[in-house]
Amino acid sequence: MRDDLILGGTKRRLIPQFLNDADEFVYASPAYGYAQVALAYACAERGVRATIFTAKRRNPHPLTLEAKAAGARILMVPYGYLSVVQSRARKYCDEVGARLLPFGLDFDGFINGIAEIAGRIKKSPDEVWSVAGSGTLQRGLQRAWPYAEFHAVQIGKKPDVGSATLYVAPEKFEDPAKLPPPFPSCPQYDAKAWRFMRKHAKEGAFFWNVAK
Repeated sequence: MRDDLILGGTKRRLIPQFLNDADEFVYASPAYGYAQVALAYACAERGVRATIFTAKRRNPHPLTLEAKAAGARILMVPYGYLSVVQSRARKYCDEVGARLLPFGLDFDGFINGIAEIAGRIKKSPDEVWSVAGSGTLQRGLQRAWPYAEFHAVQIGKKPDVGSATLYVAPEKFEDPAKLPPPFPSCPQYDAKAWRFMRKHAKEGAFFWNVAK
């Protein structure tokens, strides 16, 4: 799935339908996360505000800069472990009445949306691969293709990947993939699946490339 061809990747496809009940939407993002970019583009498209909380860095990550260029308000959190960033985002939403989107957009409506997109593919794959941050994508794809064999590559904390066989990327979360694929793929995320696919995937395996 070449969602690297979409500005903001896979999440950009689905976020707009969930931007109906507030004027401001907030997300607590790892510096390397693509949801910040997807939300920025989607909110600009819908005419609402996107606010991104992320850990403070001397030099903001290019994805954060892309989100800012797309219109998002960026709030940097000093000493920002993700748990601290999430806590600040929740507090902000409580204070101003903004809508906080969950990490990984891990909620049932979004998972069903992934399943709907996957269900549009004419031929159901027998074997499916993806990287898993929260595991939202994997669980959505499993709803679409219940008889496929699933494989997921963990890049940070252990995700909920449903029935998938789980592999663990050897790189640190913040480091780029050492063996990236020969096509545009997010180096801290999707690209880390390639080494495992080369070793374990069968001919014709399907790879969901979330973003560039």
